[in-house]
Amino acid sequence: MTEKKLAPVHPGEILLEEFLKPMGLSQNRLALSISVPARRINEIVLGKRRVTADTALRLARFFDMSPQFWLGLQMDYDLDVTADAMAVRLKQEVKPYAFASWPPRSNVSQRLEH
Repeated sequence: MTEKKLAPVHPGEILLEEFLKPMGLSQNRLALSISVPARRINEIVLGKRRVTADTALRLARFFDMSPQFWLGLQMDYDLDVTADAMAVRLKQEVKPYAFASWPPRSNVSQRLEH
């Protein structure tokens, strides 16, 4: 049985479904509250725009949470989309390095043993 992978979730979907809708906030109200153009919020919600560090800081302050949450969502989304897009090429073009021993012994650890 083959497991079907779930589609990556864009941070805009999280913003809409987990924040705006439950809080009764419109995209326009959020945009005004965090001093960004309404178009920016709309494009994020539609999955057409990335969450930048600037937007992450603004959303984090407004919702009283960490900017890492928003950037983490964006990073996870980007990695999923890119991994899916280049899966075949990556296997063909990049071969894993075969380490004889891992982790390598550093000069520092060798000196500490004596």
